[in-house]
Amino acid sequence: MPLLPIPAAAGAAHDLLALGALVTRLDPGVTPFAQADEYTLHVAGGEYNVAANLSTCFGMRTAIVSAIVNYPIGRRVEYAVQRAGVFPYYKRFEHDGVRGPNMGIVWSDRGQGLRAPVVFYNRANEAAQRLAPGSFNWNTIFGAGRVRWFHSGGIFSALSPTTPELIIEAMQAAKKAGAVVSFDINYREKLWTAAAVEQGRNAAQASEEAAKTLRRIAANVDVLVGNEEDLQKGLGLKGQNVEVKGKLDPSAFFAMMDNVTGDFPNIKAVATTLREVHSVNRHSWSAVLWLDGKTYQAPVAELDVYDRVGGGDGFAAGLFYGLLCGKEPQEALALGWAHGALVTTTPGDTSMCSLEQVEAFASGAPARIQR
Repeated sequence: MPLLPIPAAAGAAHDLLALGALVTRLDPGVTPFAQADEYTLHVAGGEYNVAANLSTCFGMRTAIVSAIVNYPIGRRVEYAVQRAGVFPYYKRFEHDGVRGPNMGIVWSDRGQGLRAPVVFYNRANEAAQRLAPGSFNWNTIFGAGRVRWFHSGGIFSALSPTTPELIIEAMQAAKKAGAVVSFDINYREKLWTAAAVEQGRNAAQASEEAAKTLRRIAANVDVLVGNEEDLQKGLGLKGQNVEVKGKLDPSAFFAMMDNVTGDFPNIKAVATTLREVHSVNRHSWSAVLWLDGKTYQAPVAELDVYDRVGGGDGFAAGLFYGLLCGKEPQEALALGWAHGALVTTTPGDTSMCSLEQVEAFASGAPARIQR
């Protein structure tokens, strides 16, 4: 039996189904927020980005399970999902005309040179926070072999006490239906701390609660995405001081795999990107994969970065595509590494590149003009 027994494509409705919040990201480009007069709106979401990438770049059949609000911003989000070719499963909410519920907003500028990017949130009264077990009919969505791969992530987990329970409910239904289950830890301290404070706890308790929650989710996962810091802070696993090792040195990551499999024997693969940030616009970029006790590493590329947001989700999408297509692990890793790199060369969170470009970069082709 293969390590990841993925349902056959024939007869499946969706190659990948993602569960997460849909948000609008407001981007003033290189202008600091306090001085910005114009913003570009990107429709995004850590989990949705993977589904959109797999659809637009890799031509796969994907879907998103999320909340949508029946007001103009919600419709704007719906249009973007339609254009990306992602099939929607929505729980709909009505806006009261004053307070919400709302589609979440992420504010993120690109920074420039030595001036770092800035990210903050307005997720007050967000509709996705209201999603809970029972919000969706998983038996209908998953059916028998309808979904080959299910994906969710730590950003959605942090939104409310009910969203992790919904993720676990969905994962258990996915496993019952035979789908591969993946999870991107995507540990965001701001989100976990804000949720803890809202519930009357402090920052230290937030970290403990996050690890407790994410560990419950990880017990249902086949493929985990996250770096050594995610593994330590998000799952409470012991590991080396992440600041001691170089950012491109995979030894700290691979050294943690015994701890990962010791606590979570269900996990069959763990992957992450490696990034050394020289300036906002210049990164050294690599990626690593642990699969069935074997380790794989992608080359190091020097990236001229336009917009770094979404690179990690781009990596996950390319890796999942390779595994869904039955590629060898090294090739699947290379596709994720190449796609994540290319996502950083365009604005927004999701892919604007073609499969041919990804395959060319993964195979070492130079960025020469195409005539």
